Amino acid sequence: MIHCSESQLYWCEECKIPLYEPVCGCCGAKGRRFVKDVRVVFPEEKVLLEILLGLKAGELNEKSLWNAAGNVYYLDGVRMPLSIQRLREMDAGKIRKTYDENRKNMDDTFFKQMTERFVKANANRYQEISQEALSYIWEETQEMEIGDMFVSFSGGKDSTVVADLCKRALDGPGKKILHIFGDTTLEFPMTEQYVAQYKKENPKTPMISSRNKEKNFEELCEIVGPPSRVMRWCCTIFKTGAINQKISALFRGKKRIVAFQGIRHSESASRSKYERTSTNSKIAKQLTLCPIIEWFDFDVWLYLMTTGIAFNSAYRLGYARVGCYCCPNNSLWSEFLSSIFIPDKYNDFQNLLIDFAKKVGKKDAEVYVKEGKWKARQGGNGLDYARKSIVSYEPCVKEENAFNYDLTRPITEELYELFKPFGTYQSELGNKRLGEAYFTDADNNVVFVLQGRPGQTRCKVIVHREDAFHVKGMSKVREKIDCQITKYQMCMGCKACESVCRFNAITVKEMPDKSTSYTINEAKCVKCTECVSHFSVGCYMRKVLTIKREDKEGTTNA
Repeated sequence: MIHCSESQLYWCEECKIPLYEPVCGCCGAKGRRFVKDVRVVFPEEKVLLEILLGLKAGELNEKSLWNAAGNVYYLDGVRMPLSIQRLREMDAGKIRKTYDENRKNMDDTFFKQMTERFVKANANRYQEISQEALSYIWEETQEMEIGDMFVSFSGGKDSTVVADLCKRALDGPGKKILHIFGDTTLEFPMTEQYVAQYKKENPKTPMISSRNKEKNFEELCEIVGPPSRVMRWCCTIFKTGAINQKISALFRGKKRIVAFQGIRHSESASRSKYERTSTNSKIAKQLTLCPIIEWFDFDVWLYLMTTGIAFNSAYRLGYARVGCYCCPNNSLWSEFLSSIFIPDKYNDFQNLLIDFAKKVGKKDAEVYVKEGKWKARQGGNGLDYARKSIVSYEPCVKEENAFNYDLTRPITEELYELFKPFGTYQSELGNKRLGEAYFTDADNNVVFVLQGRPGQTRCKVIVHREDAFHVKGMSKVREKIDCQITKYQMCMGCKACESVCRFNAITVKEMPDKSTSYTINEAKCVKCTECVSHFSVGCYMRKVLTIKREDKEGTTNA
């Protein structure tokens, strides 16, 4: 496969299409150097562009229009001026009304002819990428049963292509590969429609949805603030955690499962670091295979147009990527499209952002949101819940290797659950009057003791064996204790800990009274402490809700 950095497309002046090879496979003409990657612009997007550029309705009908990196449009191979920044000042309601009227006269005759030329001209490239991807799938799954595999299906173009490749490579009489749709509850309406369409058109393909039914996005935004580019807690709570729960239920007892994903290097800088075959996944016990990891947008659209399979209609409107409508990584162009095509969801989220900005004391909240400054938000300053991230302690002056903690939450049995990764909880030992809880190693030697009466907020941790914490030195031991104290104070059931446990020992669920239950099954727990160390500060939400304050002895800084 050719790597993304080696991409170079060409333009055929005769056929008015981009080429992968220097010579057009349709007319035989030599192409000129063009851009590195492009996506096709559909007639539906042309209607909108005509309005934005002040053109007559239908003026772009017989033009070949493509979009390259940086949201740059090329009209018949020539760069077309369009200022994205000025979209902030445009009247979405007025544009929507004009769009609905002009779309009635949309003509896709030229577009169909153009795509036929595009497919014919790039037939060699289609054969190369599709056959290579199919071979990769066959080779990587030779010793696997189809019942141990699934397609991670998002409703986007990339997962649509991967799903089709997997069906071609693996499906057979009486066997169909499972699709798991990660329903975050925050999808575009067009995605929901497409998933329903996909199920109808592929009735024999098993499709199961994973969804966090316990959490509400708007309610969490009230508590921890909306997600930002550096704090996308929504992915952990509404995607990763829910999918991991579904996987655990579906593949219970399986030591290894295979997930096919539509990740591509050219999507972003962070994704450029992914391996094609990886076990270092966000989801436990999962081998992740990415068949199209080296494909460009050009390749994805070539595959979709060549095969003629259905895809998410949001792409026809101009969306380059389809994910969550509230994602902080959405571009200005994507947000503008949402204001036109899904105004109710767009306006509701804008109002939520403005209310939050006012809540945390931002001046000119509307401007703060309009200029996208909310996307760069870091930490939990201004949020009451963030105060729970503070861990206050002091060394015990009467006892060696002991620490006194002042908790922000009264002591309950759940505190003992969080210390099980360091030792086995012996409920029958200890002075109940003092609220003692003993933890032992495999040989029943006491490794540490918790001391604190239920209902109170003062807790002492007495360490007998520092090796139980998998670190050297009491300062490092205290850091591990801080991690679990933090988790006890802050846990809101994000399920991040549950997701990182490869032994399915952790269960996190919301109780009828909206409190969170965090339990560790000691029969499954191997004391690896991965759930403690995976997040540098113990709790994923603490990382999200970091607050600024002066460091002082006896206080762990978030």
